[in-house]
Amino acid sequence: MTSTTRQLLASARMLLVLTVLLGVLYPAAVWAVGRVGLSGQADGSLVRRDGAVVGSSLLGQDFQGDRWFTGRPSSSAYAGSSSGGSNLAASSADQVKAVRERAAAYRAAYGVAAPADALTASASGLDPHVSPANALAQVHRVAVANGLPETAVERLVEQHTQGRVMGFLGEPRVNVLELNLALERMGR
Repeated sequence: MTSTTRQLLASARMLLVLTVLLGVLYPAAVWAVGRVGLSGQADGSLVRRDGAVVGSSLLGQDFQGDRWFTGRPSSSAYAGSSSGGSNLAASSADQVKAVRERAAAYRAAYGVAAPADALTASASGLDPHVSPANALAQVHRVAVANGLPETAVERLVEQHTQGRVMGFLGEPRVNVLELNLALERMGR
């Protein structure tokens, strides 16, 4: 057997071993971990109400009307098929105008300065969270529209405030879909 033939056979065996290892066993292990240990996340973190899927805890939705807490602005109109930011620089005239308009509308609606997440869209345009300050600023409007005591709605926001990931990553946040579903249950 020549040296070249031995090298070709060794290469073919290595190709077969790596194909089975990386093309079959590794994907099967990842799939099994997703199905067994993380099935909710593997299915898209779907949120259900009365057995029906109403959204995903990972995707923002456009809630209209005074009855609901509203999320961050979205440059994609919350369309998951076209997620993405506006790609406007902070100094862009269009961005400056949009932020000024949102700040004025927020101050008029809530009587306080708007937190940053009420002024700018997230990078994906689909962020499902708002800051606790943003959610708390909306409590009065939501409570009045739903005929609920402000303290009860405030407590609901506090109950749905998630802390930093692992205690130090990111900022505290409130998932708007989950908060609105809890609000709906409260009003029943």
